[in-house]
Amino acid sequence: MTENPVKVAVIVGSTRAGRFAPTVAKWFVEHAEQRADIAIDLIDLAEDQLPAHMSNEPEPDGARALQSVGARLTAADGFVVVTPEYNHSYPAPLKNTIDWHFTEWQAKPIGFVSYGGVSGRLRAVEHLRQVFAELHAVTVRDTVSFHGAGQLFDATGKLTDPSAPVAAADQLLNQLVWWGSALRSARADRPYVA
Repeated sequence: MTENPVKVAVIVGSTRAGRFAPTVAKWFVEHAEQRADIAIDLIDLAEDQLPAHMSNEPEPDGARALQSVGARLTAADGFVVVTPEYNHSYPAPLKNTIDWHFTEWQAKPIGFVSYGGVSGRLRAVEHLRQVFAELHAVTVRDTVSFHGAGQLFDATGKLTDPSAPVAAADQLLNQLVWWGSALRSARADRPYVA
């Protein structure tokens, strides 16, 4: 590992029963962890028990989960969101997580890994780009998109043909590391003003 790796929080956006998200996220995390210039923190929204709805005072367990996730988001230099597409957009638990936090996203890069059917769930990514722009985050151009994801992975969760996804992931990670390093230095030199 390099002396000061870019800290990347990988956020698993789906919480539905029977979800395919853990397979995709596991592959991406294992690939990213091979790099010396990145340190990964996997945040699975299905495991973190964030509040199901917005309110001024969440229940105690929800408040603790918010603080825990918030601290992890604050510590990150950048993010990768792993998302399916629900009704031409992204999952509600992901929207809640984004909305529960604000300054944690500011002046940090965000990449996307999407998966699903024919569209590869790129419409969800396009919606997320608009939301993160409003939060003063920088989305990287290149994505990893799995079209027909269920047929691309074998029963053990390995890709049957990893060449194109690996190339896409490397491109995304290269951009994320560049932006993550640059913006980390910029925030250290002068705090970001929203």
